[in-house]
Amino acid sequence: MLTISNLTYRVAGRLILEDASATVMEGRRVGVVGANGAGKSTLFKLIMGELHSDGGEVSLSDRYSVGVVRQDIGDMDMALLDVVLSADVERDALLKAAETEQDPYKIGDIYARLDEIDAYAAPARASSILAGLGFKEEQMGQPLRDFSGGWRMRVALAAALFRQPDFLLLDEPTNHLDLEAIMWLEAYLASYPKTLMVISHDRELLNKCVTHVLHVENRKLTSYTGDYNTFERERAEKLMSQQKLHEKQAAARAHMQAFVDRFKAKASKAKQAQSRLKALEKMDVVDAVIADRGVKFNFPQPEELAPPVLGVHKVDVGYSVGKPVLRDINERIDMDDRIALLGANGNGKSTLIKLIAGKLAPLAGDVQKAGKLRIGYFSQHQTDELDVDESPLAAMMRAMQGKKEFEVRAVLGRFGFSKTLADNKIASLSGGEKARLLFALMSYNAPHLLLLDEPTNHLDMDSREALVEALNAYSGAVVIVSHDPSMIERVADRLWLVAEGKCQVFDGDLAAYRDYVIEQRRQERRKEKKAAVVDAGPDKKELARQRKEKKKQFPDLAAQAEEGEKAVAKLLAQRKRLEAQMADPAFYADQAAMQEAQVAYGKLLREVEEAEEAWLEAEEAFERA
Repeated sequence: MLTISNLTYRVAGRLILEDASATVMEGRRVGVVGANGAGKSTLFKLIMGELHSDGGEVSLSDRYSVGVVRQDIGDMDMALLDVVLSADVERDALLKAAETEQDPYKIGDIYARLDEIDAYAAPARASSILAGLGFKEEQMGQPLRDFSGGWRMRVALAAALFRQPDFLLLDEPTNHLDLEAIMWLEAYLASYPKTLMVISHDRELLNKCVTHVLHVENRKLTSYTGDYNTFERERAEKLMSQQKLHEKQAAARAHMQAFVDRFKAKASKAKQAQSRLKALEKMDVVDAVIADRGVKFNFPQPEELAPPVLGVHKVDVGYSVGKPVLRDINERIDMDDRIALLGANGNGKSTLIKLIAGKLAPLAGDVQKAGKLRIGYFSQHQTDELDVDESPLAAMMRAMQGKKEFEVRAVLGRFGFSKTLADNKIASLSGGEKARLLFALMSYNAPHLLLLDEPTNHLDMDSREALVEALNAYSGAVVIVSHDPSMIERVADRLWLVAEGKCQVFDGDLAAYRDYVIEQRRQERRKEKKAAVVDAGPDKKELARQRKEKKKQFPDLAAQAEEGEKAVAKLLAQRKRLEAQMADPAFYADQAAMQEAQVAYGKLLREVEEAEEAWLEAEEAFERA
């Protein structure tokens, strides 16, 4: 489908890609990975023709439709659902033509084509995608201009997914999503029926959704078969082999050089020395591998405090009196706690973090803190508060008043700042480097409690791994809000659910939370379809009696509803068996069988959703009768 041959691209004379080659076959789901600045987004722009290469070729057949997430989606009076539907240009054009066409033969052709592309089921499919990305049914009719930039990007993503192009390119699609929407997107992409290329630093998404990995490194493209974990393992083995070969060649060079140095002045050995010297010059030197990651984080260790370090008692918190976002919070934090806050965007996670940080006063109740408690608070919004005209060193010197320069540089060094980088202006730093500066600023005084609100947004995979390692080595308490499931699973040991104006302990792990979210969405969908809220009604016995009577009156409709329920139960049992099979480590030994099972799993998820829809429709028909 896509062939990249000897691709070279420069920016201001600096090589980004050099003689890079790769092939993407039809039907593959490819994860594009690499460090920040390696050239991943540049590669996408070259594929789309937005940039022109300095050499080589990108070949993509015109017969394939290509889709990307629009970045220019701005103020529109059009409703969200209509924005998504309009992404299918052919359907949109056919519907408009049907309104104006007079020729009966052409009208017949138009309706035949509309039927062929399943145009009348499109609104339901578009609504399903918007719901999966976190929109409520009542929001889908609202104009796009009523929503913030992050929510507009969700609409743009929904439009790209709805269009379902032959070749879909997604650049960091999880950036504007919360954990709940990411869970839905993972399931959607895992069963995407066409070709997909996705740039992502989300390990969980790459492990669940891709069949191949394209690694952008050292201006080259290297392809691997399998998910991200497989890529990482194979790359590690490759690097180990490369390192051994380098060491072997270095030893051979040293031996040759010693011979040349010893005998080049000796007439009897001069010929041999010259021969060795020529061999030494021709020797192909394999690059050495730096085993350690390029970025290291190191949070200073605080002294021990008696538990609890912080207690929240009967607290209401919000931004205006009489309108609390969260009510009656009763929680405590000890120094050995690792807590992740769960809940959809807008439910109050950041509000709770600000309360704990002391940035927001309680409207009622009280927050009790240990006398010597030091808190480190990280928020991506803090990047806007940095003085971009000063250097990281100047910012840290200001924060660490009274400390000598070498002490300040040592703190910056813990977060990957070399002398040169520390002396550059903050304006020249990448998003990831600014995030690392914030880590240094919030932790230089060894806080007892770290509050991290979306700490991974601008971090590449290596930096995320370094952050996980640093947090696991840190001896204080951690409260984290993150849309990175892998980070939550590896850092947190307690989960708090922030939803419906409350904060409460979630009794289960992240897998249990996934099931909880899925069930919540099913219930919401059922409520929306039934479109009825019952304040009071007959008791269970009376309802059962009424249903029994109705079955006698409408046996066909009752039978359809019961068959629908049985079909859903059967498919759910199949899903459970397949998930048990996929949970077995031995499952990943056979690549072919693994890929076949993953495809079957994606198909089964669609069948479950379709069966549930059919069941609900049958139930509705029976209820209306």
